[in-house]
Amino acid sequence: MNRRHLLMLGAGGFLGALLSRYSRADGPVRPPKAKAIVLLWMNGGPSHLETWDPKPGHANGGPTKAIKTSLAGLSVSENMPHIAQMASKLTVIRGMSSKEGNHQRAQYLMHTGYAPTPTVVHPSLGGWVSKKLGAPTNGLPAFVSLGGPSFGAGFLGVSNGPFVVQKAGAHPDNVAPETAGDRFARRQALLAQAEQRFAQQSASPMVDERRAVYGRAVSLMGSRDVGAFDVDDETQAVKTDYGDTDFGRGCIVARRLVTSGVRFVEVVQDGWDTHQNNFERTKAQLGIVDPAVAALVKDLDQRGLLASTLVVWLGDFGRTPRINGNEGRDHYPQAWSCALAGGGTKPGLVGGTDAGGEHVAGTAYGVPDLLATCAKLVGLDPREEAMSPVGRPIAITDGGQPIAPAMA
Repeated sequence: MNRRHLLMLGAGGFLGALLSRYSRADGPVRPPKAKAIVLLWMNGGPSHLETWDPKPGHANGGPTKAIKTSLAGLSVSENMPHIAQMASKLTVIRGMSSKEGNHQRAQYLMHTGYAPTPTVVHPSLGGWVSKKLGAPTNGLPAFVSLGGPSFGAGFLGVSNGPFVVQKAGAHPDNVAPETAGDRFARRQALLAQAEQRFAQQSASPMVDERRAVYGRAVSLMGSRDVGAFDVDDETQAVKTDYGDTDFGRGCIVARRLVTSGVRFVEVVQDGWDTHQNNFERTKAQLGIVDPAVAALVKDLDQRGLLASTLVVWLGDFGRTPRINGNEGRDHYPQAWSCALAGGGTKPGLVGGTDAGGEHVAGTAYGVPDLLATCAKLVGLDPREEAMSPVGRPIAITDGGQPIAPAMA
């Protein structure tokens, strides 16, 4: 083999590597549209018939009326007037379906893209984003959960899990050190010496994880942008626009955090498990959620941040189209809805259900497909793998394929 053949083989190998880097079975890897994700988590499972997919006039529809929106072809619950006005920014997916009807299993699936197993704890999407995209350089965490614990990073390590703030709107607890200056530095050095001795004796990989968590905590304490957690400097008009509720303040903080470089923010609204008195309880929930979601999307758009921020509205599952004897709806994973905005999504209505909201009409999309869509929009390959502690490679999603109609 002469030098010419060697050069040809080398060029061919380089070209092959380049093609594999930028080409996948589901299409070429494109530059990310989103720099951050805001997950608006509706804990308990909202009824699709009282939110994104009302069925007025059908026996399953109950008393909920539908109103038209600014998005062609989309009608939503009458209790979502603020969202209806800005719906032209939304991608509403009515054709979602899954198999997990238990709260714990469904919540795990929705956050990780996998059904729970006894052998491995899968990373949540927030954990993957933290691991792959990293924390901002200003000391703020990569992954923040507001109002709830969220799901962690599984085998990717606790350092990629969420920084949890139970009540949004103020500085996190204990963020100001009790000592400062040289005294604080001496304490850190003493702790480092003790840890080094322990690490040499134990050889435990958990030592590095604990050091990483501690290091990020110290970085947060010294961050000049820690004020992103505090809404005191927001005008009363802004607070009123968002609804001036815990969830509304969570949405304000989410906007402030992504503005400051945080990669993944989850805002939790509890109370959607409406087995009884579904209609009144859902109306009350939407009285909180509707203005906050609409204000968040509009605010991001006006600040020029919506194009680079993916907003996801999601819950455990849908609820039974047939109304139970307690004027409620039970768990129903067979057909439900979610909504996206910004971050490279394509506004429009994707999929649908039959006349009674019981079955997906046409293409059904699974949870791995939804998370694959989110991953791809933020610049991750949904098929990328990491080795789990049991020696098995685990991908970001369980075979999910990005939902093409939802992407620009």
